[in-house]
Amino acid sequence: MRTRLISVRWGSLLSGLLLALSATALAVAPQAAAATGVAAVGEALKEGPVYVDPRAAAQLPKAEADALAEKIKDAGKPVFVAVLPATAEFPQDKVLAAVRAETGITGLYAIRLGDGFNAGADRAVMPANAVRNLTEAVKTGAPVDASTQLNNFVDQALTQTGGSAPASWGTAGAGADAGVPVGGLITLGAVAAIGGGGAYALVRRNRKKKEEARREAVERLGVVVDEDITAFGEELERLDFHPGEPGADDAMREDYERGLDSYEKAKQIMASVRYPEEVTGVTQALEDGRYALACLDARRQGRPLPERRAPCFFDPRHGPSTEDASWAPAAGAARTVPVCTADAVRLRDGLDPAVRTVDTERGPRPYYDAGPAYGPWAGGYFGGGILPGLLMGTMLGSMMSTPAYAADYGGGYDGGYDGGDVSGADFNPSDFGGGDFGGGGGSDGGGFDGGGF
Repeated sequence: MRTRLISVRWGSLLSGLLLALSATALAVAPQAAAATGVAAVGEALKEGPVYVDPRAAAQLPKAEADALAEKIKDAGKPVFVAVLPATAEFPQDKVLAAVRAETGITGLYAIRLGDGFNAGADRAVMPANAVRNLTEAVKTGAPVDASTQLNNFVDQALTQTGGSAPASWGTAGAGADAGVPVGGLITLGAVAAIGGGGAYALVRRNRKKKEEARREAVERLGVVVDEDITAFGEELERLDFHPGEPGADDAMREDYERGLDSYEKAKQIMASVRYPEEVTGVTQALEDGRYALACLDARRQGRPLPERRAPCFFDPRHGPSTEDASWAPAAGAARTVPVCTADAVRLRDGLDPAVRTVDTERGPRPYYDAGPAYGPWAGGYFGGGILPGLLMGTMLGSMMSTPAYAADYGGGYDGGYDGGDVSGADFNPSDFGGGDFGGGGGSDGGGFDGGGF
């Protein structure tokens, strides 16, 4: 029986090694039918970091393309570059996402399309703002040739890109030219099989932890956002507005319709939320809806329309702010925050404002001292521009300034895949979507913005 078990185990191992060797042989064998279009781009980028379509070869000659590829390989980062002709085969609004899907590897993708340029990245590799800023940097100024633009982009990107180069780059074409004996390949295969099993188990554990953190963050946010949606629905009821009531005009009806649309939009987005950063869309919709209701109420009361202001900092459910006030968190510096009328009165009277609290392991806490999960929730209400200043000195503000927050709560879950991982079509399409490929300098001045799209 012992002999039989050993035989079975060796048979399984040898089968796995033969399968791996067969895959290596197939990788270097001529293909029966060459892929075309986006499929060709994806297949090429699996084997190396730079692809130049034959029709765009004049833009980036082979020697320059090879040098760029070596630079990326030496850095060991998952950065993919394609130079393509501006044809209907590569539509501007879809080519980035299509190339990412065909390649199937988590990474940073840069495409020179005709004279235009754009880039997109999985957020586990680079935050959306960083991609956007790098893209705009190389598109600013006088128009430059493809080699200069791509090298400028890659030089800056390599120092900021997370993850590692995909394993497929290191094995492409090795079998035909390296002259490695079959015995050596078997030995290497055995080592890879043993080491690879441990690495795979580690990757699985890391992905499981990320997935658990993602679910926990979404659950926590779900409680708070559901309360917000319910509160907004109650505001709609309290208004007791009927489109056909005496005195109602078209402007009032439009405000009411905007409020209803925002309410429905918030519910629809929340029903499909999978990642914490998606909650931003829910609170943006609620903020839009509350302003619409404030306009409706002003019209019915015969008052001037309110100024479009940020929500009350202490609790967005209070509605749009009416003024700015000085406030400081415990042991923090004073800053100016937008407040509703009721909280402004409380502050002037020396009282504490009515702050939104959420449940934590330490009991109810103000949302800005409850942990990083509430960043996307606050971001939808206050926007990325003013939020850091408002939260300076708070727990949430401190956490939002760290790279870990940008990777996770800023939108970096990406199914738990790291840079260089084979993730197939499991990626956030908003990181690789629409727009025009704006050229540099004298062209259209922007158009297709990298990263955020």
